[in-house]
Amino acid sequence: MTSYDGQLTTTARTGSQWFPIVAGALVAVGISVTLTSFGAAIGLSVMSGTPTWRESSALLWCVSGLFLVFIALWAFGLGGYVAGRLRQPLAREAKETAFHDGLYGVTSWGLALVLSAALAGALALAAKSDAAPRDPAASTTAEGLIPAELDLLFRDARHERSADFAYHRAEAGRILLSASSARGVVADDRDYLASLVMTYTGLDEERAVNRVNRTVANAREAIHQARVAAVLQAFMIAASLALGAAIAWFAAVEGGKERDLGRIPEWSWTRRRTA
Repeated sequence: MTSYDGQLTTTARTGSQWFPIVAGALVAVGISVTLTSFGAAIGLSVMSGTPTWRESSALLWCVSGLFLVFIALWAFGLGGYVAGRLRQPLAREAKETAFHDGLYGVTSWGLALVLSAALAGALALAAKSDAAPRDPAASTTAEGLIPAELDLLFRDARHERSADFAYHRAEAGRILLSASSARGVVADDRDYLASLVMTYTGLDEERAVNRVNRTVANAREAIHQARVAAVLQAFMIAASLALGAAIAWFAAVEGGKERDLGRIPEWSWTRRRTA
């Protein structure tokens, strides 16, 4: 059969080869996990369990997006190269060697995504089971999205709480989540929140109403910022993964070319500069 350099190869294999695909996927997952952990440690991760969108800026989002592209370049590039380099051309390929190498690179990219998703899911389940709150009311969506607004709503120096406080706090959180809807928080709900504030803080009606109105406005802005951050994060992740597929394809093709030519890539900076 004909290889990249136009010479005949003696390989007579038939069928698919999973070892290059798995090897490339493992390389991609290893590099991705390493770089993602490093990014999370220095605050460049776009996937965070804390509401970092409160302090986020356009610059931080751009830097995080560029860091995702950097991860895709290294992880899927090296993973695709390994898959293409380790693959042995099949006897029936003829002039489609480059195409098959690219397919192996993209398949390795897909397997890397599946492995990464499984690993992330397992870690999320483990973290959730370890940090599961004893009170089910504390696990509402509002506690993860607008906890500061709920703290402000029920702030009181007396720290006297009844047995029903956890439920009422969760109920107030569900009401505040409607602040971003078309109707917003209706008058009846505002009055109910004011009554809760008066009950648990001892404020008079006027101050309680003012606190509720201020909290509703803050919650609306916080939810809007969270949505914007989520959309930008989803776009950057999707763009970097799509770029990773293209990189894996071309890296596998290059790996196949060097495989057929029998060349070893030179990684030494000294040797490159001397040449």
